[in-house]
Amino acid sequence: MNWELAAWLLLGGSTALIFLGLPVAFGFLVINLVGAWLYLGGEPGLVQLARSSVVSVSSAALTPIPLFVLMGEVLFHTGLAVKVIDGIERLIKEVPGRLAVVAVVAGTVFSAISGSTIATTAMLGSLMVPVMLARGYHPTMATGPIMAIGAVDMLIPPSALTVLLGSLSGISISKLLLGGVVPGLLLSVAFVAYIIVRSRLSPGLAPVGESTPYRGWDKYRLLVLYVLPLTSIFVIVIASMTSGWATPTESAAIGALATMLFALAYRALTPKNLMAALLGTISISGMILFIIVGATTFSQILSFSGASNGLVQWITGQELETWVVVAAMMALLIFLGIFVDQVSMMMITLPIFMPVITSLQVDPVWFGVMFLICMQLGMLLPPHGMLLMTMKGVAPPAVTMGHIFRAVTPYVIMSILLLVLVFFFPMVAVWLPNLMD
Repeated sequence: MNWELAAWLLLGGSTALIFLGLPVAFGFLVINLVGAWLYLGGEPGLVQLARSSVVSVSSAALTPIPLFVLMGEVLFHTGLAVKVIDGIERLIKEVPGRLAVVAVVAGTVFSAISGSTIATTAMLGSLMVPVMLARGYHPTMATGPIMAIGAVDMLIPPSALTVLLGSLSGISISKLLLGGVVPGLLLSVAFVAYIIVRSRLSPGLAPVGESTPYRGWDKYRLLVLYVLPLTSIFVIVIASMTSGWATPTESAAIGALATMLFALAYRALTPKNLMAALLGTISISGMILFIIVGATTFSQILSFSGASNGLVQWITGQELETWVVVAAMMALLIFLGIFVDQVSMMMITLPIFMPVITSLQVDPVWFGVMFLICMQLGMLLPPHGMLLMTMKGVAPPAVTMGHIFRAVTPYVIMSILLLVLVFFFPMVAVWLPNLMD
């Protein structure tokens, strides 16, 4: 069987199953069983598939995933996340679109202490959208910033999806985590600037409402007691990786331990919410690890069938400029983001993309950060963006899908502009990771 037929069977079959609505992990399980039987030698191939599956989830490199998820789950279930929002709201004065600005700033801070993108959007949406609508905000101004900053959560560490990308692609996880910091902060600043300018030009979108005046110690109390101590978790995690005295796994463990200790110090950690956080962590981590099993074994079968080498040689044989190949990859990722989820994007493309990137001697961290930006875009792209569905689920009935689609458009444009910036100026992505060298 030639490599073209193997590529159509494996890549085409897995993509078709995903588009038909079969869960990602099960879709790849079906293709892996067929591929193992055809290309690994029948029954012995199935035995090898089982062995590879066990090895794929036994790697210590995957340990940060449940630890990062645990950090976010503890903060959600103990209510400390709400304290962070309240502390930031007291600091921001009456600027145009004040509550939307609060949502972006609070979301950025929370991104630094939580690894859960969907949970961030759900929390901010359920807490802040009803308040903004009650104060006369247009639904597009109330929902857009929250969905946008929820997607930025993927770029700012800790991020479980970043660890997953690093594990599946072979890119340094610590450098990939650090590579998203500057682009993520740039997006947050751009969002705030857009909200202020847009609200000033169209005051009807975000009417100026009265806020509770806080003065003296009351204004800074929550900042000192909650925001700064919890944000120090982010500083500890990043500092431990950049200094080189802790691996990503050890940094994640330090972050998880610090989160638990803070929750205990605030007397917010009870047996009930601890159990809820642990169950949430098990559920999310189990799903991710099951997906890793499918992705890793799929890559092995694809390589053994000759499809990987054949595709790489075909692409490099076109003698295209490196930047053209990378740009085409980014365009394909954005296109896939319209139809499939982020994990599917990784599983469909990485087995082909990474050998090509290695062959062309492209900086893997630079490529990985752009991959993250494309996945972040995918969470916002209509009609199936995950965060659009999340917002619809938590927003009041008055918010329609039409509102949500219009709300997210300017933030999608800003994310595309960031991708272009990183494409032409790689230092935006690799400057911080290079400090580790």
